[in-house]
Amino acid sequence: MNHAPASPSHPLVEQTEAIVRQRMAGQQAGHGIDHVLRVLQSAREIQRHVGGDPLTIDLAVLLHDVGDAKFHDGVERSEEFAREILGELGADETLVEHVAHIVNNISFRKGDAAEPLTLEGKIVQDADRLDALGAIGIVRTIEYGAAFGQPFYSHDGETSKTGVGHFHDKLFKLKDLLNTDAARQMAEQREQFMHAFLEQFFSECGTGSR
Repeated sequence: MNHAPASPSHPLVEQTEAIVRQRMAGQQAGHGIDHVLRVLQSAREIQRHVGGDPLTIDLAVLLHDVGDAKFHDGVERSEEFAREILGELGADETLVEHVAHIVNNISFRKGDAAEPLTLEGKIVQDADRLDALGAIGIVRTIEYGAAFGQPFYSHDGETSKTGVGHFHDKLFKLKDLLNTDAARQMAEQREQFMHAFLEQFFSECGTGSR
């Protein structure tokens, strides 16, 4: 995985990235700093097509998983940590509020409880969801399963708590939930690859489609 620093940018982004790298050191299961940097790359690509404030986008991406519930006893703390980090760095209060709102409302699990997102929030959400698709999405699913004792596939037909079940329950729904045309175009090939992977997987297993 790529752990290279993000491209040169605003000093606040560089300072935030350094803090996030330190806080997320050793955090894996598909939700480590490598994930954050991939999301940052995708968000910047989407922003080039649809606009939005680059500073807000970069900061929200860097902070969106800094307090992931999986690593904090089931309590989601990313919004709290985002406010704390940006506050300590002296960020403008309006910027802090915007970033915190994005961080608090982009997750899939938020569902209908999520508040409407700004353009910047939609970009961050799309970029985050894109990282759950394609080859990276497959690897992240397997990494998560390995970290939390979830098999990729169960021969007894149980699918709800397997990686394959996760593909059908969540990942194959993401493309239709994306906000921007740019992200949907990026998602198309990734989703096709995942379907092809599953076809090959089950062909080699000599079993059915799930």
